[in-house]
Amino acid sequence: AAMGGFVRELERRAGPALRLEQRAAGGVGCVVWDAALVLAKFLETGACPLARRHVLELGAGTGAVGIMAATLGANVTVTDLEELQELLLVNIENNKHLVTGSVRAKVLKWGEDVTEFQPPPDYILMADCIYYEESLEPLLKTLKELTGPDTCVLCCYEQRTMGKNPEIERKYFELLQRDFELERIPLDRHDEEYRSADIHIVNIHRKRT
Repeated sequence: AAMGGFVRELERRAGPALRLEQRAAGGVGCVVWDAALVLAKFLETGACPLARRHVLELGAGTGAVGIMAATLGANVTVTDLEELQELLLVNIENNKHLVTGSVRAKVLKWGEDVTEFQPPPDYILMADCIYYEESLEPLLKTLKELTGPDTCVLCCYEQRTMGKNPEIERKYFELLQRDFELERIPLDRHDEEYRSADIHIVNIHRKRT
């Protein structure tokens, strides 16, 4: 495989599996994390109607979650840093025959201008985006600027107990609650197979002013 990639298959309820290339070398964005699998499979439960909706994925990495949304009929923009665009494009190409909506990749650096991503999407998807303390403020700024009053943000994360993780997580949700309402989606509404007690999905909306 190119560049020491290895393929992760993600089964779908209807039709062939997604084939997601990963990279052996590179940062955290190059691997399909468990939280991404849990969120992708949650989308398949049909809890959120995605057909013809505008969807934006932040910190998409391999693009697993966004590409799954596109197979469910959504018009998706998967975003991440410049150095992950090539991997995103490979995965979009590999799975384009399964897409019933549309999917494209764009560079979006948290904290920077989001004008080209307006008007606000119907959904913003985030899987495992909270592990660097220095990215919390830029991420929250981006979330605030991207969300409209009707945008639904689905944030899936693995609760990590090591080192500074609990502190970073606490700070993130504390900051988030200034502008957003949070509602945890109970485990029994996750996909029956792809679920784990330490992986949480939170439904986030702008506070009504």
